Amino acid sequence: MIRAAASFSVGSPLGQAWACGSAMLYTTLVLENDVEPKLLMMRFIPACLAVAALFASASGVAQPAPIRETKGVEISHVESLDLTPWAHDVKGRQLRIRKLVFQPGGVVGLHSHDDRPDASYLVQGELTEYREGGYVKRRPGDTVHTAGKNVTHWVVNQANVPAVLIVVDVFKP
Repeated sequence: MIRAAASFSVGSPLGQAWACGSAMLYTTLVLENDVEPKLLMMRFIPACLAVAALFASASGVAQPAPIRETKGVEISHVESLDLTPWAHDVKGRQLRIRKLVFQPGGVVGLHSHDDRPDASYLVQGELTEYREGGYVKRRPGDTVHTAGKNVTHWVVNQANVPAVLIVVDVFKP
């Protein structure tokens, strides 16, 4: 006589699949094919064990344990913007991040940040930021600006290649 045994937690997906599959196959074969239950189980259990082994080996390819320390990462100069001027008006605001691609000659026209604080990071290309009293040429890796109350400006790509700017802002939709 051949005997086989398997043990699975009923709450585990593998245990549930085992129980469900066993019951369905047993019922189908016994009732529809008039197969002797003892013979059926002797053939069925080894096949189920093979399937269970397959599932178990697949679940062994899991996510690694979390890495707790940071290493091999360079953190650039920190730019920050005090959000206190908007603290009384935070309800309904959203934090968003966008990628702006300035084609050569592209412009983000004159606008104010009195109601929309933001910070921007230039990934590629060169941009010129104009504010009252002058302008600043920005290069890749520069934080183009942190803009808040009393900041009105416009930004232009005067170069021959596209510029990519990442902008994070807090706005009211």
